[in-house]
Amino acid sequence: MSEAPALYLSGSASFEDTPVFSGLDLKVAAGRWTCLLGSSGVGKSTILKLFAGLADQVDFKGQLGAEGMSLDGSVALMAQDDLLMPWLTALENVLLGARLRGDKPDTMRALGVLERVGLSEKAGQKPAELSGGQRQRVALARTLMEDRPIVLLDEPFSALDAKTRAQMQDLACELLAGRTVLLVTHDPAEAARLGHQIILMTEESTQAITPPQSDAPRAATDPDVLRAQGDMLALLCAETPD
Repeated sequence: MSEAPALYLSGSASFEDTPVFSGLDLKVAAGRWTCLLGSSGVGKSTILKLFAGLADQVDFKGQLGAEGMSLDGSVALMAQDDLLMPWLTALENVLLGARLRGDKPDTMRALGVLERVGLSEKAGQKPAELSGGQRQRVALARTLMEDRPIVLLDEPFSALDAKTRAQMQDLACELLAGRTVLLVTHDPAEAARLGHQIILMTEESTQAITPPQSDAPRAATDPDVLRAQGDMLALLCAETPD
């Protein structure tokens, strides 16, 4: 894997003449987890799609990129929807990236990643046979298989129960250490646990939130985590119309 770069995006975006965001100036720290927090509709997912090169229908005016590196071939994206191929097994879905690139699939590594997400016994099952949370874990395993310096995660733990969510957060922190991770979330608790850099995005601006100073992933019961979570929730509530 190449050394993980910092990311930058500045400018405005619209979709079918409807503004998505404007005057945005976003900087994502190299080799760290940046949590992008905000209400629905402020453009968080659009930012991920722009970095991933998957926003053809979005009219973006500005600059974006990775410092010292092309974004092409450097990005792994986990979208909000699991995007599993229904005719493939869980294992085959995890290996899909290699298959599409024409690379030799590393089946043993894929089985190992499925085991780490708690789905080794589901390797031969197709998406229709899996629960929503299990499908999301397969999508996470597929993302973890991609050895990319930049990882974009769009609500990757949203379908999981509280215990499994904490376990998958811990696993992602372990396996994505040293990568530049941009995580979109609606959950202040998640941002407080995982973020080295936390950015609150509203329709008008972005605001840097000071994260707890301990290493991530942090204990959910840590007083600094609870304090940061409360501060972020208060800011989000202040931005929500009555």
